[in-house]
Amino acid sequence: MIELSLQNVSKSYGATKVLEDISFEVHSKDRIGMVGKNGTGKTTILKILAEIEEYNGGNISMSKGTKIGYLDQIPNYPENYVVMDVLNLAFEDVINIKAQMQQLEKKMCDPQDDLDKIMNKYSDLQTKYEHLGGYDVEEKLSKVCIGLKIDDKFRVRKFNELSGGEKTTVILAKILLENPNILLLDEPTNHLDIQSIEWLEEYIKEYDGCVIIISHDRYFLDRAVNKIIDIEEGKAIVYKGNYTYFINEKEAKRQLQLDSYKVQQRKIKSMEEAAKRFRDWANRADNESMYKKAKNMERRIEKMEKIEKPKEYKKADIKFTSHKKSSKDIARIENLSMSFEDKKIFNNADLIIRANEKIAILGKNGCGKSTLFRLILGKLKPNSGVITTGSGVKFGYLEQEIKFEQSEKTVLQYIREELILNEYDARHLLVKYNFYKDDVYKKISVLSGGEKVRLKLCIMLMNKVNTLILDEPTNHLDIDSREMLEEALKEFKGTIIFISHDRYFINKMASRIAEINRKKIIVYEGSYDYYLEKKKDHKEEVSKKVKVKKVINTKPNNDNLEKDNSKKIQKLEEEIAKKETIIGSLKQELLKYPSDYEKLSDIQNEIEKVQKQIEELLEEWLQLS
Repeated sequence: MIELSLQNVSKSYGATKVLEDISFEVHSKDRIGMVGKNGTGKTTILKILAEIEEYNGGNISMSKGTKIGYLDQIPNYPENYVVMDVLNLAFEDVINIKAQMQQLEKKMCDPQDDLDKIMNKYSDLQTKYEHLGGYDVEEKLSKVCIGLKIDDKFRVRKFNELSGGEKTTVILAKILLENPNILLLDEPTNHLDIQSIEWLEEYIKEYDGCVIIISHDRYFLDRAVNKIIDIEEGKAIVYKGNYTYFINEKEAKRQLQLDSYKVQQRKIKSMEEAAKRFRDWANRADNESMYKKAKNMERRIEKMEKIEKPKEYKKADIKFTSHKKSSKDIARIENLSMSFEDKKIFNNADLIIRANEKIAILGKNGCGKSTLFRLILGKLKPNSGVITTGSGVKFGYLEQEIKFEQSEKTVLQYIREELILNEYDARHLLVKYNFYKDDVYKKISVLSGGEKVRLKLCIMLMNKVNTLILDEPTNHLDIDSREMLEEALKEFKGTIIFISHDRYFINKMASRIAEINRKKIIVYEGSYDYYLEKKKDHKEEVSKKVKVKKVINTKPNNDNLEKDNSKKIQKLEEEIAKKETIIGSLKQELLKYPSDYEKLSDIQNEIEKVQKQIEELLEEWLQLS
């Protein structure tokens, strides 16, 4: 069933045409990823669909009664609004109906009122309340809040005092709770950690309505969408598949068009040469039939439907010049312990970083990833343990929040002074990093996040480093720029240590994964997909071992250590059994409070707390076993 249809939609801002001829259909259960270079009009399309902006030409039609939800700008709310007030706006109609039902319930107790009339009205409201999902409100709230990590403390914070990322998360939660027929999401993963993104992927897969997503997260697009709409030169091209399918199909189409263009150009050239010969022969012999043949050939060329040459967009031409070779080990971290006041970040953690490897540092927000970088670079000193840097190692560090001390200088001035270059050489270098014409006269203070990344890379790489330390390098880059960076990093002959939430980037770049978990560093010798597979296998292995019936070792054994271990194992198994019983009881408690959201949330938090305790006990049990 077609839920939404756009036919030849166009949009201009003054004399600038943004959308020329946009046509596509959205069917029931479609999960659409909208892609295209920055500035091609993707966000404009979503705003037109959300009726925030008007369009100049064409036609848009949608199913009757369609409700659209749009994640974009952060609305203004009253100063006293807390997060829970904003979330409750998703259930405004339900809350109003419930209030009316409660008033009628009071009137039912008054014998002077017409009871039949009250009961009829109450029945109508109850039907409407049920139709709007009033009885499922608490369950929906709990599911979304847990998935997006909106806990009790967060819910009572004032909305206007939240950071931009926190506000975006709250508005995303509100829109999901509104459950519109068509969900429009503009960069929904920007401020979410990997766990929340994975939850959102599953939520979108199960969503009853249609979803249109603009995202630079290619792994997310691969897992969450079944159709790609590519916006290019004011038009929309539809591909039925995920992001990887789209990339392969688009490249195949581009190559086919290029081959067809070359064949046609050879044919046109041959025909032009034939027409030229006919005309030459006609002039020499004054032969009218030869003139006619020349004209016919030229007309055939004119009437021919010309195949356009596919455009090749300019990409930054980053070339990494590696410094002299370093020692075999870039850095050795042994028995590392680090705390900030009462918060322990690392406890006897170990890691060896080898030369020429590409290693991704993973872990939950706040686990110490950026701290590890500062320790390796010598910007912080550990409480205990040893960090040894190999000989000949020269670091290049790209921090998460890029800052330039002389931000009022132009890009050209900055490059010339930093690298001591004349204007010609400086401009020639900047072109390789996609700074063209007047771009070089921009002040650093007004550069976009992506432009700052490119400028920082330019300075860093001209200093001939052999070890790159990159903290969220793709954060401010569009897909094209990310792919450009990936291709450049593949050519780098040195070592790369990086933090990223871009799972596609991790999967493509990393030869090894180092996960910070429970104050330790656990290494996985493979890509991101390999890491996920091993994590899954580990969970299954632990689960199987715990379910296996306890076997009592009857063999006589005088080894005190083994006896001690046996006692510890038995004690751990008893502790695990107790914790599992507690979880069972807590799950029974959930059934007693179907409409008390605060109580449900408290119980769910307690379940998660006990589950974590079980996981820690299982880890210890596995080591002893």
